[in-house]
Amino acid sequence: MKCPGIWKMLMAAVCVALLSSLQAQDLPGQVSIILLGATGDLARKYLWQGLFHLYLEEVGKGHHFRFHGTALTSTEQGQEVIAKVLESLSCPRDMAPGHCAELKAQFQQLSEYRQLKTPKDYLALSKDIEAQVEHEGLREIGRIFYLSVPPFAYVDIARNINSSCRPGPGAWLRVVLEKPFGHDLHSAQQLAAELGSFFREEEMYRVDHYLGKQVVAQILPFRDQNRAALDGLWNRHHVERVEVVMKETLDAEGRTSFYEEYGVIRDVLQNHLTEVLTLVAMELPVNISSPEAVLQHKLQAFPVLRGLQRHSAVLGQYQAYSGQVRRELQKPDSFHSLTPTFAGILVHIDNLRWEGVPFILMSGKVLDERVSYVRILFKNQAFCVQSEKHWVAAQSRCLPRQIIFHIGHGELGSPAVLVSRNLFRPALPSAGWKEVEGRPGLRLFGLPLSDYYAYSPVREQDAYSQLISHIFHCRKDSFVTTENLLASWAFWTPLLDSLAHEVPRLYPGGAENGQLLDFELSGGHLSFSQPLPEQLVPGPDSAPLPSDFQVLRAKYRESPLISAWPEELIARLAGDIEAAAVRAVRRFGEFHLALSGGSSPVALFQQLATGHYSFPWAHTHLWLVDERCVPLWDPESNFQGLQTHLLQHVRVPHYNVHPMPVHRRQRLCAEEDQGTQAYAEEISALVTNSSFDLVLLGMGADGHTASLFPQSPTGLDGEQLVVLTTSPSSPHRRMSLSLPLINRARKVAVLVMGRMKREIAMLVSRVGHEPKKWPISGVLPDSGQLVWYMDYDAFLG
Repeated sequence: MKCPGIWKMLMAAVCVALLSSLQAQDLPGQVSIILLGATGDLARKYLWQGLFHLYLEEVGKGHHFRFHGTALTSTEQGQEVIAKVLESLSCPRDMAPGHCAELKAQFQQLSEYRQLKTPKDYLALSKDIEAQVEHEGLREIGRIFYLSVPPFAYVDIARNINSSCRPGPGAWLRVVLEKPFGHDLHSAQQLAAELGSFFREEEMYRVDHYLGKQVVAQILPFRDQNRAALDGLWNRHHVERVEVVMKETLDAEGRTSFYEEYGVIRDVLQNHLTEVLTLVAMELPVNISSPEAVLQHKLQAFPVLRGLQRHSAVLGQYQAYSGQVRRELQKPDSFHSLTPTFAGILVHIDNLRWEGVPFILMSGKVLDERVSYVRILFKNQAFCVQSEKHWVAAQSRCLPRQIIFHIGHGELGSPAVLVSRNLFRPALPSAGWKEVEGRPGLRLFGLPLSDYYAYSPVREQDAYSQLISHIFHCRKDSFVTTENLLASWAFWTPLLDSLAHEVPRLYPGGAENGQLLDFELSGGHLSFSQPLPEQLVPGPDSAPLPSDFQVLRAKYRESPLISAWPEELIARLAGDIEAAAVRAVRRFGEFHLALSGGSSPVALFQQLATGHYSFPWAHTHLWLVDERCVPLWDPESNFQGLQTHLLQHVRVPHYNVHPMPVHRRQRLCAEEDQGTQAYAEEISALVTNSSFDLVLLGMGADGHTASLFPQSPTGLDGEQLVVLTTSPSSPHRRMSLSLPLINRARKVAVLVMGRMKREIAMLVSRVGHEPKKWPISGVLPDSGQLVWYMDYDAFLG
């Protein structure tokens, strides 16, 4: 049955809908920008000026704007504050005063203040935006919410935006968040999950204002535009070291509540300096104008960052800080803060481009100058016959060769990119950068300014103006993604945990610091160059510090005990292992070393890799004490840990490396595959009398050692050299050397570290030979030596 009338009506309705849609597309578009915390310090100093800069940039390009300042402040009080802020806004220097006044008046007309406190307030704001858009005959393009508020308020605000203040269909939403984004990895994950329940990743813009600084934003374009010159230089063969520095002269007065919670590493290094580090170290995308490609390549820089250890850092605190904390936070007179206000960090990158190149990150308060920069210092391979007075800046290879991204302040006083004249003449966009005029007498990093090709921005812009423009234009590569944030916290959190009780070096501040904070690299470690005078007898009111203890020698279970702070203990153990290796190679031509897995030996592996260049690796055989029944490439594999932290950094012949055969015939630890027999046969064939020169063991909190566990007789006695065992924790299946084989060794070293081991260390010190209850108690070499290496936390608690 045909119904021509109905079809005509339907077609008419479709045509009307299409026409309305096309008409809507033709309507001018409006963007509403809502600034939360609009009366706060950051908003008054930077954000309103940034919004005004955006308006100046976009006016006349077809977009309409409305600016809504919001806060918890009452409407009347907030309006007074905002009126003063809007009156103080400034235009670029090259804009005519009359034109500036006209645009400033327009911006003031388009800006309003309202209190934003309850869910009803958010709903009312949304309805007002919709009504205003409709009244002016516009269509809504999108909304930007800039959260210039403390992070504890994020979740409630996010919930209200999501439920009551999202724009309608066809319009986008962008939510801008200010740091801090968490306190450690766990809190950052929690905050990210909560925000992710309200917003999609593409809707969130996490601000690190360093990414808006003109010189920082120029690092990738500089590398891209100078590929031809840098391709052969930007690597470990030519770069001596990289420095990423932010020095401040101000103290933390008035901010000690924040600073006590975060300290210099969380406040500066985990975010600002890490972002800069990735821009220098990342592989360069083919197309740097693609935000997706840039973000992906930045993220790929994190997995190759070598894990930080306690010895990767030096810490300081200006002397007046604890007093400021006592006053501002009403702490007792006896309170002394451990929060660092200065930190130097040594970072290594384990890839082919940067292997062995030290990256030094440094920041501190109350230092001698305010300056920020990145310095890439190149190796000097030249020998110049002529005396120094004949060296010519543009020709002599004997002068220092360096590239400096001068972020700001310092004696230069402005952002700049500097390249030594004996490197190459750099290419920079002529529209945005100009050559710096000569300044006789000014020296930077050991050279007069005239020895550099130096360029500065034609027009200086503050970071927030840049970033607000990038938010509007959807430039996501200028912001921190969730993945990037969590990768950064995963890198920094272990170091922060290890430094939680570290006592920072006190310094007076400013020029009086002298050389007190100078530090140096030695064998992969950082240490202060100038030792403090040692206090041999602590005063009656002073708590003992790490420097008050040296290596302690004693007895434990009738065997030698060496106890020290972790750094000294690891250094001592590494030295003892090297000495044993040298003796064995001298006597027998080879050294057989069996190593345990887990977290305790990681610092030892790194010490051996970076601080023992005389170690006879070419004559060393490496064996495993135990292994988890997982593929060797699995992150939980002990062999994978050995590979990551030791093998890839030293030159052990591949045929001298003996992983446990847990993965045979595409199966894991199947008894019928006879992996234990195969390993035992390999040991018998290569190790004389199956007696290792040195076996390194650990001690679990339950008294287990290797993968020999309490209440399990497997491997505690008998003839088997290698056994399969069952662990109470996942992965449960393990392969392990047996106790009889371990006790054949010429030397057994047991490494015990951390406060968590204090209880078992006390218990084991009192028990006899009871390996079925405590397998570690069964370790007693038949004719070799047993030595315990125990840090103070495990030994003294």
